[in-house]
Formats: sequence, C-alpha cells, structure tokens
Amino acid sequence: MLLLKNGLIHTMTQDAFVGDLLIDNGKILAVGTALASDNADVVDLKGMFVLPGLIDAHCHIGMWEDGMGEEGADGNEMTDPVTPELRAIDGINPFDPCFKEAREGGITTVITGPGSANVIGGQFAALKTFGRSIEEMTLRDPIAMKAATGENPKAVYAEKKVAPTTRMAIASLFRATMTDAIEYQKGMAKDDDKPDRDISMEALLPVINRELTLKIHAHRADDILTALRLAKEFNLKVTIDHCTEGYMITDVLKDRLLDQGAGIIIGPLLSERSKIELKNLSFSAPRILEEAGIPFAMMTDHPVIPIQFLLMQAGIAVREGLSEETAFRSITRHAAEIVGVADRVGTLEAGKDADIAVFDGHPFDYRTHCVLTVINGAIVHDSRKQEV
Repeated sequence: MLLLKNGLIHTMTQDAFVGDLLIDNGKILAVGTALASDNADVVDLKGMFVLPGLIDAHCHIGMWEDGMGEEGADGNEMTDPVTPELRAIDGINPFDPCFKEAREGGITTVITGPGSANVIGGQFAALKTFGRSIEEMTLRDPIAMKAATGENPKAVYAEKKVAPTTRMAIASLFRATMTDAIEYQKGMAKDDDKPDRDISMEALLPVINRELTLKIHAHRADDILTALRLAKEFNLKVTIDHCTEGYMITDVLKDRLLDQGAGIIIGPLLSERSKIELKNLSFSAPRILEEAGIPFAMMTDHPVIPIQFLLMQAGIAVREGLSEETAFRSITRHAAEIVGVADRVGTLEAGKDADIAVFDGHPFDYRTHCVLTVINGAIVHDSRKQEV
C-alpha cells in the first residue's frame, strides 16, 4: 500500500486541490484530504504537482528503436499496401531505452503501432511504459487498426510502380478491402461453403463491426475529409490522427464529428515542415480547435518527436493560447477517452489504475522535472533514487 500526501492534485475531473492519494494492489483506493493508513508507505509530496500518468495517443515507441537504424526499424512492412493482419506487439522491443525516457517524463501509457506506409497497416496496442515483456506491459491489444491517406502511401508505392500512386487509388484500395471484409464475414456466417480462413480479413472484422477503432493518418484538409467520407460510407469508428490542417476546416470538422463520433489526435507540433503536407503546421491549431469546441488528444509521433517532450509540446500550445486545463486533458483524460482506455487511465479516481506523474514545479515550465512516476501502483521512476 502507498500513500501520497500533500500534493497539488489535478484529478482531471474537478478543480485542483492539495490532498492525498491512497493506492493498493495497483489501483487508486481513495483521493481526498487527510487520508491515512497504518499499513502504507508514505511519500510526502508537499509543493509538488500531481497529475494522472500522461498518455501519448499516437506514437511508434519500440518499433523504431533508438540509435539502431534499419536494424531496429520494424514499423513499416512496405511490401503490400494492405496488411491488417500485422500486430504491433510482434514488432515492439520492450527493452527500447525510450520506454525509460518516457516514464522519466511522466508518460505511463503509450498507443503504439505501425507507421503510415500502407493504406491499411496493422494493429496498434496500448501499453504501459514499464515491464519486462510485452505481455506484462499490455493495457489493451489491439487498441486500433492503422490506416493512412495522402503522401506516405503514395510515395512508398510510386517508387515500386504499383498501386497506390494516387489519392484515388488509396481510397479505392480502402473501399475494396472493406468490401472484401464484409463479404468474408457474410461467408463465414454460412452453415456450409465457408471461405478459407483469411487472417487478414479476420483482423478487419472488429473494424467493420465498430468494435475496433480505425486510426487514420491524415494531414491535409482534403485527406481529413476523405477519411471521414470513407468512415461514413462503411459506418466505421475512427480517429483522425495528425489532423494537421483540421484547424482550417473546424466548421466542417465539427459537423462531421458530431455526425460520426470521430476523435481527433493532433501532432506532432514540435516538428519541422519536413514534407509538403506539413506546410500549414501551426502551434495555433490546439487553440483554434478548443475555441471551436472540438475535443482532441495530443501526440508526439515518437520517434518523430522524442516521447519525453510530450509535455513540452502541450506547454508550447498553452503559450500560443490554449487553456492550461485543455492542454492537461489532451494528454490525460481526453487522450484516454479518444483512444478507448478511459475505464483504466486518464484521471485520478478511485478504482482507476494507479498511474501517476509527480512534478517539482508547474508541469508546463520547461525547468520542471518529473520526480516520481507510479505505474500500476509501483514507483517505477524516482529522481531522488536510482531508477527501478
């Protein structure tokens, strides 16, 4: 049992207050003031800021391993534009040192998976950032299916001189694949004359049944709208990831979101304009989305932006006009809700996983350190002691 005392607690469900957290068996037992327990190890957090463990809603940690080049690059299977059967957990190295850097930055949950080379790229997983195996780290698998529009699939397959080399072909391949999955499901429901088992089609069944979110890479406004069009055509549950030019079409985006229930995950913002799709990249985007009443999560796209700078990215968005509360929620509560893990993480409430990040100053001050990180009730980073 662990008792964290006297911290300034941001639960993400109410106003911040000075209080305590009681933890046992990996869960939060209570959040309040003047909590006590005869059996708990007590940690005094006076003067510290206490947040839910931070969540990176879209990254590729463990799939492009730090400092390894091609040998550690396992995120894009660039031999077929449609590969839904691929699973992130088979490509992630849990010993990638970036997991340690993540938890040293207060990041306790990551949504990680394949890159955007393929029209349909495979399954993402939700992981905790501490553990000695993928099985120990897994929060939810699969958490989403990856899809991509625009420049990335075009560039990869134009070089190979096979489809898709245009946006038309990307949409066409997507439609054909979803149609095949629907027909496969109908065939498997028959009493006899079933089709041969197809693991590619099986992986898509929860997508077409709205049981699994489709995570669609889209930067440009036209690609965002294409993604929403395809989602509506097949009645899919989706998030629009990156959404770089979403702030330019907030009126249309808001109508479509209300109509389809899609989620928005923006970023990386702390980035150069490395390709034409990023020409309208702006740190004003979070503020504009907030003003339009559009909830969003924020992401690093690690290794594009090193994962430990998630909090810094949110802080710069605050400098550019985003409210502090929305910035905090974009990497905690809203992130958990949008990716589908809010039953476990994202807020500090009794019954939730005891994932907690503690800072020695205001979290958006670049001089601040994460001094304590708790995952599943265990202290996994303590800057005052040797790393666990």
